[in-house]
Order: sequence, then structure tokens, then C-alpha cells
Amino acid sequence: MEKVDVFDLIERMAALIRSEERKKCTELGLQPVHLQVIDYLSRCNRYSDTPAALTKYLGMTRGTVSQTLLLLEKKAYIQKIADAKDRRMVHLSLLPDGEAILIRARPTDLYHQASTLFNENENQDNVFVNALTALQKANKSQSFGLCKTCKYFTVSATGFVCGLTQEPLSQADSEKICQEHAVN
Repeated sequence: MEKVDVFDLIERMAALIRSEERKKCTELGLQPVHLQVIDYLSRCNRYSDTPAALTKYLGMTRGTVSQTLLLLEKKAYIQKIADAKDRRMVHLSLLPDGEAILIRARPTDLYHQASTLFNENENQDNVFVNALTALQKANKSQSFGLCKTCKYFTVSATGFVCGLTQEPLSQADSEKICQEHAVN
């Protein structure tokens, strides 16, 4: 049997995901980038909820992201909040209507069925994590991994701490993606 190229499979999966995403977006009156922003904001921590981090994550231009944010803010899906310490910095957060649209856009039965089938096959350990890591390294991209999997993540007597910033982390922050993520 011929060995399958993982990256060919990833490309095909990405095409299927984009197709499903476009269908959902059409139903909701959104463009795929709008849904990508809303999804990202639902999964990022406080170090990564800025327009600059969003731009890096999406790999888009600042102008495209800026226009997208303006539209989502106008639709009352997101809000911009000035940083308490540095008023020049802006943090983004989802508003209730943004959370609601995300729930409506969640994966269809196709994804649930595929996930169930995939999880039944224990032979797939880390193949996609390894492929993603390889793609990020080849592209010299930041990993944007889960905070609790970062080499800077520290457990202290009082809770969680970011070893990079020396700031305390909440349980919620530790379970979200971070632009400062670094692998061991």
C-alpha cells in the first residue's frame, strides 16, 4: 500500500472545512473571516486578544483585520476595550450576540460524526499536532498553543503563573490559546 502524504490530507481536510464554513457563513450573513475572528476571540487568552495578535493568528493584513473588526463592532458582536495600563493598547472581546452567532455556527453533524469515527481509531496519536508544528516551523509562525502547554506555564502554591510575564493566570486563561506560546 502506498504511503499517504499527510500534507495532502491536510489540504483536502482544509478544503472540506472551508466549504462547510462558507455554507454556515452564508446562512448567517457573514463572511468566513468574520467567523474566524469571532472563533479566535472565543478561544484566546488576555495576552492574545489584541488586533495585532489576531492579525498574526489569521495571517492577514492589518487593513483587512481592521475593516473586519469595524464591521463586527458595528453588528455588536465584539467590543474594543482600552488596556487599563497602556491606553494605546486595545483588547477585543465577544459580546453576547457574538457568542450567540458562534453557537449557531458551530460544526455540523458532519464534524461530530467524523470526530466520533476519528476518536475510535487510537492509531492517530499526535499526527495532526506534529503536522501543525512542522507547518508552523516551516512558515516561521508563532504556535498560538494552549497556555497550559507552554514552556513558560508554571504552577505555584497560589495558582498558575506565566513564567514569561510573571503574572498570575486564571484557570480560564490557562485553557485558552496564547500568542506567546513556546514549546519546550
